[in-house]
Amino acid sequence: MKKHLFIMGIAMLAFSCSKKAPADYALVSGQFSNNTDDKIILISFNDRAFLDTLQVSSDGTFKDTIRGDKGLYQLIYNKMRTNIHLENGYNLILNADSKALDSTVVITGTGAEENNFLRARSKKTKELEGTENIYILEEDAFKDKTTTIVTALNELLDNTEGLSEPFRLAQQKDIKYTYLNKLGNYEYAHARYAKKKDFKVSPDFLSELDLIDYNSEEDYIDSRAYKALVGKHYRSKAAEIKTTENISKDIADLKAFSTAKNQTIKNDLLGSTVAGITRTKHLDEYYNLFMAASTDEEQNETLKGFYENLKKVQDGNPSPKFENYVNYAGGTTSLDDLKGKYVYIDVWATWCGPCIREIPALKETEQQYHDKNIEFVSISVDKQKDFEKWKKMINDKELGGVQLFADNDFQSKFIKDYVINGIPKFILLDPSGNIVNANAPRPSDPKLISLFNEQGI
Repeated sequence: MKKHLFIMGIAMLAFSCSKKAPADYALVSGQFSNNTDDKIILISFNDRAFLDTLQVSSDGTFKDTIRGDKGLYQLIYNKMRTNIHLENGYNLILNADSKALDSTVVITGTGAEENNFLRARSKKTKELEGTENIYILEEDAFKDKTTTIVTALNELLDNTEGLSEPFRLAQQKDIKYTYLNKLGNYEYAHARYAKKKDFKVSPDFLSELDLIDYNSEEDYIDSRAYKALVGKHYRSKAAEIKTTENISKDIADLKAFSTAKNQTIKNDLLGSTVAGITRTKHLDEYYNLFMAASTDEEQNETLKGFYENLKKVQDGNPSPKFENYVNYAGGTTSLDDLKGKYVYIDVWATWCGPCIREIPALKETEQQYHDKNIEFVSISVDKQKDFEKWKKMINDKELGGVQLFADNDFQSKFIKDYVINGIPKFILLDPSGNIVNANAPRPSDPKLISLFNEQGI
């Protein structure tokens, strides 16, 4: 008896030793024909955040270990794109013609069944929706169309073999949530596309949305459609808070997101507002609300860094300085060269659409204040390789004022001192070089002239 127990113990020990721990990564390999680039970029499909770079050999082959969250990613090669779903333990093999990446890609290996289902699901949805915008349809026809699509996609899912059960369950939910998402979009979209300005849905049209539980962490991670529904739910809540409390949108967003019951969901919602602290007019309140609600140490540290730097550039403080920026008119210019006058700074770039849309209003304002005690200074954060493009745009658009080129694009000390991570950005300084407004109104905003009047410019 003891001998038998000893042998069983040895067998169990051998089994436990040979049992591998679950992989904490996915493998992606393959070969692209007609290869013209030496790298593949992987980014998150949801927020376009960079994940990894895969090196491509001269024969078009590639292989790498990928560590990241489960979900959909976009693979970019030579400006062509295709989507792949990644989970730990996957070993995907991709083969394609790089000149037609998305239409020719063939996926094999572990995780191929799930990826091929997602591609089939996308194709089936497009076929069933057709070329007509479904939001033009009237209520009954819209519901008939969307429920037909749900039925067809569930049949496709049921008839697809080889899928893992967690993936199959997640897809069942995502198909349902995608339908509910479209239902929630209908009122706004129908008013827009059917050109019915004051359109409102029937009283019971959205009743299915009342049954949604907005606190499912599992669904939030597994379903992009559910995540979108949750986001809309809390943004709607924020709009109500903004109106009832008569507060700014950014503070209302923080208050609404802080009410999420699930901490993972709450942290993710708050994560979308981290950069917003660089634009808020309520710095201390913004910081305190965020830090009281978030438990994500990484994003808390990021926000804290922004906050501490922004405290240094509050209104009334001496402005950070720039030195020897290249001047389009010739030579270089430093901020100290402009002392004695108000300085309205426009941080922009040639690739920035919103920046370019401000140019007509900026030129008009410059003309209006041509003989006043103020300098209009535009600082480009274009990369050095676009220096000639910058000069050409100034010439072509006949830009006035003082046109300067930052010494290291967004990494320039002046830009980093002001914690600028989005443009256009406008700053007003007084004749002594102190900050009047670190988030000054845009030229197209009538509040700019009011600000100038307050300063007696």
